[in-house]
Amino acid sequence: MAGATAPTLNAARGSAPPIAEWVEVVAIRGGAGMAALAVGAIFLAATGHDPWHAYREMMIGALGSSFAIEQTMIKAIPLMLTGLGVALAFTMGLWNIGAEGQLVAGALAASWLALTASLPALVMLPGLILLGAAGGAAWAFIPAVLKAFVGVNEIISTLMLNYIALLWVDYMVFGSWADPTAFSFPYSRPFPPQAHFPVLLGDIHIGLVFALIAAVLLAGLLQRTHWGYEIRTIGASLPAARYAGMRVRRNVLLVMAASGALAGLAGVGEVSGVIHRIQQGISPGYGFTAIIIAWVARLNPWAVILVAVLFAALLNGGFVIQTAGVPAAIAYMIQALVLFLVLASEHLLRRVRRRRALSQTRAALEAGR
Repeated sequence: MAGATAPTLNAARGSAPPIAEWVEVVAIRGGAGMAALAVGAIFLAATGHDPWHAYREMMIGALGSSFAIEQTMIKAIPLMLTGLGVALAFTMGLWNIGAEGQLVAGALAASWLALTASLPALVMLPGLILLGAAGGAAWAFIPAVLKAFVGVNEIISTLMLNYIALLWVDYMVFGSWADPTAFSFPYSRPFPPQAHFPVLLGDIHIGLVFALIAAVLLAGLLQRTHWGYEIRTIGASLPAARYAGMRVRRNVLLVMAASGALAGLAGVGEVSGVIHRIQQGISPGYGFTAIIIAWVARLNPWAVILVAVLFAALLNGGFVIQTAGVPAAIAYMIQALVLFLVLASEHLLRRVRRRRALSQTRAALEAGR
């Protein structure tokens, strides 16, 4: 009996075998999401709104028609790319809070090419992609250098750089890039047609393909390469990584640059695939929402794709419920509730697994006597 497995012990004791771990994870995290909706319903009812009507309008606005689905997917693309970038940095223990600024930096770099160069589409589009990714990487490289060589906390530096990037947009759209026909509205001249991203279906642009490819590459990088092993090790235990001789400083620079490049690519998608110009308020907080997405997805690249779509639906539905008299900010409140309750569910999941492990150990000890 000393070598009996947990299922054998359970059978011997007359108890049912434990449920699969993935079922347990889905049940607990799904329950956290439902709890967030329930708390949101209480808030809606307390403020004089019909929760059922509000949620129904959100669902219809996000997924109720082909147009709604297109709009949800368009919003999901930057959330996927920024979410993947943030997840990569978080995996190595780097708190990149600057995806919003890196998105904007990528949009600025791509806009410079679109507004100043006259190139054929076969040259323009790859140039936009490369410049946008380089712009986001460069913006993330600044706090990476400060972190690696001076020890500056990356939370502060990445957060502050967000506002600098946003102010650069203001400077350009009110300055040399301003549309002379815009009557001082904060947007640039329109991009030439050769700087428009190709569309896949309806208004969904090719940025969706880039996001899916990025998820494939990131999943393979983290799980199947030596560099991915180093990234995970440094994130799990920095002293152990240093003891093993891993080059922490180099990895800080590379990972932050890669994280910024993904966010910068999201910015290219917004200016070249959606609005076809750069303007004030180019992002409604995609880079900040990416932080929530990365945590809810537990830094898993495939889960980031799924969670990004769900949050895009929530965001798109939040705009629609304004027609029902409900403030669009309710969608952001529900996002925050989802984050807090999912994090709480992780604590519950750890406790459940710890208790199960203890009970199985006790059963094994008793069986061995």
